[in-house]
Amino acid sequence: MPMVLCCAGATKDMGKMLGGEEEKDPDAQKKEEERQEALRQQEEERKAKHARMEAEREKVRQQIRDKYGLKKKEEKEAEEKAALEQPCEGSLTRPKKAIPAGCGDEEEEEEESILDTVLKYLPGPLQDMFKK
Repeated sequence: MPMVLCCAGATKDMGKMLGGEEEKDPDAQKKEEERQEALRQQEEERKAKHARMEAEREKVRQQIRDKYGLKKKEEKEAEEKAALEQPCEGSLTRPKKAIPAGCGDEEEEEEESILDTVLKYLPGPLQDMFKK
């Protein structure tokens, strides 16, 4: 009989392992709520820590910008948009692209000089015809 007593506790555990019903812990729901609350609290602490770290990084970034006269990307983009919108306020068409130096009016002069160069190599009577 003593052998039966020592195995009696083991049979309850064996039933659980084999798929039997577990004994329901009356405090299980309370423990689960406490665990969830602890996880939420840890998550909030982690987010607060990261927010503090990011604020500190931004402070350092701003010091560097001030030291070297740099601007934030948002500020640069805002200035570029303002510069593009300003000249074409009353215009219904898109703004023309800037013409680089050396282009535009000088093309006519270049064409004339090319024409003069070609005329030099033509025979005399043809040169007279083109000059008129």
